[in-house]
Amino acid sequence: MEIAVIGLGRMGANIARRLARGGHDVLAYDRSPGIAATLAGEHPRIRAAGTIAGLAKGMGTPRHLWVMVPAGRATDSAIRSLAKSLSRGDVIIDGGNSNFRESMERAKSLAKRGIRFVDAGTSGGIRGLREGYSLMVGGESTVVERLRPVFETLAPSPERGWGHVGPAGAGHFVKMVHNGIEYGLMQAYAEGFEILRGRKDFDLDLHRVAEIWRSGSVIRSRLLDLAAESLAEDPELDGIEGWVADSGEGRWTVFEAIDGDIPAPVITLALLMRFVSRQDESYAAKLLAAMRNKFGGHPVKKKKRS
Repeated sequence: MEIAVIGLGRMGANIARRLARGGHDVLAYDRSPGIAATLAGEHPRIRAAGTIAGLAKGMGTPRHLWVMVPAGRATDSAIRSLAKSLSRGDVIIDGGNSNFRESMERAKSLAKRGIRFVDAGTSGGIRGLREGYSLMVGGESTVVERLRPVFETLAPSPERGWGHVGPAGAGHFVKMVHNGIEYGLMQAYAEGFEILRGRKDFDLDLHRVAEIWRSGSVIRSRLLDLAAESLAEDPELDGIEGWVADSGEGRWTVFEAIDGDIPAPVITLALLMRFVSRQDESYAAKLLAAMRNKFGGHPVKKKKRS
């Protein structure tokens, strides 16, 4: 199948590579000059496009275009630019981490022009090129079926790791919750290893513990594999600051839980702990200490003045 890939960052470039290796003809585009040409030099089935308009003109119809750019304005801009050059029956696939509500609106807007929209929540990271991606797909059944060869190539195998989960927006909704669960799992691993590290008299080798857990344990997972790799490289993690970002999906999952009156304490606290990680000093904690001192005469730890 012929397919365009727009956005050639780490994920987008690897998706283009996996598609080409799977026998698809890929037309690649990135707004940064030279990236598409470099990628095209890696495989005979990848061609480079210099502009969005040129990309559309270089494809047969109906066109199939995979957008892999950051969520929000970048995705909006890419889809709006594409839509100007597309025709009825063409399909835009958003493989990024867009908000599911935005995906629902994009599907409605594009449908007025006869352009189909599919949201494909994509998980797999940098290992996806070799091991395949988990794909949570939303959109019209007939359109998703037309794209089956693409999804079967990108997934770990044609039968596993991908599926049509519902109408437009459903793919990104499932991916959002997937990432919220990821927040909770990562936080649990981090806390567990800190508890292990705190027992100094046992002198535990945390990398060794992680390796033991990776085989046979009920808590083995890809995330544990990554933790083990990190501990092997730097057991004390001296080269890393404890500053943790969030990319949006965790927040959206918590908002959805609140809107639905659904208790989600683990995911919510995992998100809040990322906020805590970014504080050099907690004003709230200082006020707590001050209040305890005022009502009970409890001691406070005085700040050293330079």
